[in-house]
Amino acid sequence: MGQPTPARTDRDWWRDAVIYQVYVRSFADGDGDGTGDLAGVRARLPYLAELGVDALWFTPWYLSPLKDGGYDVADYRTIDPAFGTLAEAEKLIAEAAGSGIRTIVDIVPNHVSDQHPWFRAALAAGPGSPERELFHFRPGRGPHGELPPNDWPSQFAGSTEPVWTRLPDGDWYLHLFTPEQPDLNWAHPAVRREHEEILRFWFERGVAGVRIDSAALLAKDPDLPDLADRPEPHPFLDRDELHDIYRSWRRVADEYDGVFVGEVWLPDPERFARYLRPDELHTAFNFSFLTCPWDAGRLRAAIDTTLAEHAPVGAPATWVLCNHDVTRTVTRYGRADTAFDFATKAFGTPTDLALGTRRARAAALLSLALPGAVYLYQGEELGLPEAGIPLESIQDPMHFRSGGTDPGRDGCRVPLPWAADRPYAGFGSREEPWLPQPADWPSYAVDRQRRDPHSMLSLYRTAIALRRVFGDGPLTWLPAPDGVLAFARADALCVVNLSATPAPLPAHSRLLLGSGPLDDTGRLPQDTAAWLRV
Repeated sequence: MGQPTPARTDRDWWRDAVIYQVYVRSFADGDGDGTGDLAGVRARLPYLAELGVDALWFTPWYLSPLKDGGYDVADYRTIDPAFGTLAEAEKLIAEAAGSGIRTIVDIVPNHVSDQHPWFRAALAAGPGSPERELFHFRPGRGPHGELPPNDWPSQFAGSTEPVWTRLPDGDWYLHLFTPEQPDLNWAHPAVRREHEEILRFWFERGVAGVRIDSAALLAKDPDLPDLADRPEPHPFLDRDELHDIYRSWRRVADEYDGVFVGEVWLPDPERFARYLRPDELHTAFNFSFLTCPWDAGRLRAAIDTTLAEHAPVGAPATWVLCNHDVTRTVTRYGRADTAFDFATKAFGTPTDLALGTRRARAAALLSLALPGAVYLYQGEELGLPEAGIPLESIQDPMHFRSGGTDPGRDGCRVPLPWAADRPYAGFGSREEPWLPQPADWPSYAVDRQRRDPHSMLSLYRTAIALRRVFGDGPLTWLPAPDGVLAFARADALCVVNLSATPAPLPAHSRLLLGSGPLDDTGRLPQDTAAWLRV
């Protein structure tokens, strides 16, 4: 039996919020240099307020060499000059709050940049030094130490690259991602102290929450055993030591009424729920829903499983269709295989964008009607497809570490189109964007969609404004034909038709919103969703 959901207060805003993910580099270019920046975000705050979102989650905006899209942090207390200054970040946080929009920042605790002062000091200090104890330095195996210390795989799907790099002095260092991202040693008290101080630094500047990158990877077995030996527990994933780390973080957050959302990729529902106990993280991303194919049975199972995972700890679910790492929804839903898996990404996969758009519109209404919080990745509200990036323009290390077989994640990170008739679709004014925009990008521009009551932007704006009709109560499934999802919350219904034929609607007093029109007989067409008043 799950714990009852507490009555919602202003402090509980995160339980059913719509949170908009800002990838600063690609959101809006305020100074015209081709790179998105904080000035661009500040200028677009009226747009975000008009959209109706409750909070902004910023992917890392810190000083970084940008070897992995900013997830290689050189200084957590400094804004990267490409984006602006700390003073601008403070101004943005305050101005957003003045518009009723909270701010969530991204913390990357598993690793830092190889340009971070700690790692540079460790390189200079040499083998056996206290500076190297902040990371995972080890001698190699083999007669001359020429082999990596263990057989751990890269956390970039499809990568064949090792997770150890050897230095000229003979030591190897661990990096579960790129060589430019050395893993921290979370058994060292200085690492824990530093991150608690980083949390306080940002909470004191007015942020409302923190998203935790790769939240299940921090702790490592001190013996660093081979995976081939099948050690239990896992030597670097979901180790029990993590929970003490997050309990100490929670004590810091509670001082500021701050909230956490963890990036926790785990197949075991019971292990996943442990991170959401009342003294640990407030929320965690729901990846089973994000990766689920456009299939009624699979979606219902993902929803049921997610709600069941969260019920024992009284935590709200989070619903995500896309993010900065994942193929855009319109493109994915237009493919023969509508699921998402990093391992199956490939160049040249055919997509029916009209079909994908129809399904993405229906999925938007489905996700916004479910109990819990919704994360909306920038550009999803415009119906942007995955962009094809010329080979010579690809920057994502996932592509290069796969030997060139993985197209990488740049296709979902292309700078946004704001004005159809402006240079670079209104993203910036002078220089070409850091990633090339497709030729048809102006057709998705905000200014065009604002004028079209049937656009994806209009659908999202209306749905976000209306979603409170579902209240904060539980979900009750209703009888429905095969291939149709139908549920009630409060005095509103959500119906999604994934079957091959039009479906009759359940009894209702009026249609509140549809992802597309009903047919001539008042039935719900294929790949269409409707919100109904009982």
